[in-house]
Amino acid sequence: MTSPDDADSYSEPDDDREQRPIVHLFDGHVLLFRAWHSLPEMPAPDGAPTGAAYGYASALLKAIARLDHAAVCFDAALECFRNAILPSYKSSRGAPPPELEAQFDFAREVTLALGVCALERAEYEADDLLATATEQLLRAGADVVIVTSDKDLAQLVREDGRVVLHDIAKDVRVDADGVRAKFGVDPVQIPDWLALVGDSVDDLPGVPGLGPKRASQLLRAFGALDRIPDDASAWSAAGLRGADGLVRAFSAHRERALGIRELATVVRSVPEVRVTPASVAWRGAHRTLVDPLFARLGWAGIARRIPRWSPSQASG
Repeated sequence: MTSPDDADSYSEPDDDREQRPIVHLFDGHVLLFRAWHSLPEMPAPDGAPTGAAYGYASALLKAIARLDHAAVCFDAALECFRNAILPSYKSSRGAPPPELEAQFDFAREVTLALGVCALERAEYEADDLLATATEQLLRAGADVVIVTSDKDLAQLVREDGRVVLHDIAKDVRVDADGVRAKFGVDPVQIPDWLALVGDSVDDLPGVPGLGPKRASQLLRAFGALDRIPDDASAWSAAGLRGADGLVRAFSAHRERALGIRELATVVRSVPEVRVTPASVAWRGAHRTLVDPLFARLGWAGIARRIPRWSPSQASG
């Protein structure tokens, strides 16, 4: 399994940033799914599958060994408020395999046992929690690295470098210039870009005929979805060929696209979520939680890899 942590790319603060804590926010489901596809199954003593949860624990352990502040965000359920707006949202994914479904709870238990802050809220996705935590941590004076492979979260990247992504699919850091290189638009334009292009992963329809390149051209020329004119000559001036047909398709799907942009925009103020640098400071694992959990899962040796125990539980 490719680790989500890379010591060189994770912590290279320049002189101006040395006084600000750097908080790493992990997309828990991305970590778990990567482990599911990478590791063989490992049955617990009671026969329960644990291979994905073990890979998740290994990745998280490797990460926190090098970090001072971390949190993991989870989806609370298969559906969220977006399904009430668009019932087909993520409908093609279906339920996870039964062998994996039970391991979501194991991953949450592992996170808490290791002393790492875990966030989830009913009706919201992990993306919304990552966005909300990011906003609150920025206001509290921290910088943020979002560890994910989800392109939607590129919208959180900041031009001043205080929020970047760590793409665990490619094991690279992505700043604002990296977003522009990959998508052809600024980070703040990602929801508009998704509304034009669509997203097959999330079952979001786009505007027929507008692929990634044309969508990027439009947004570079006009800035935002609601500023794109129904004027073929303006499209031609922006360098788009076949402007007449494209304008007709865009005009016919404009309102739908505006709705898709709303769905693709992460919520930055999830209710009842309060995150500060102190609340996500990693102080060590909890032995009273680790020992019975790892024994139940049949993980005899992994506890030896825990880099630090909580001061109140350092012995035993």
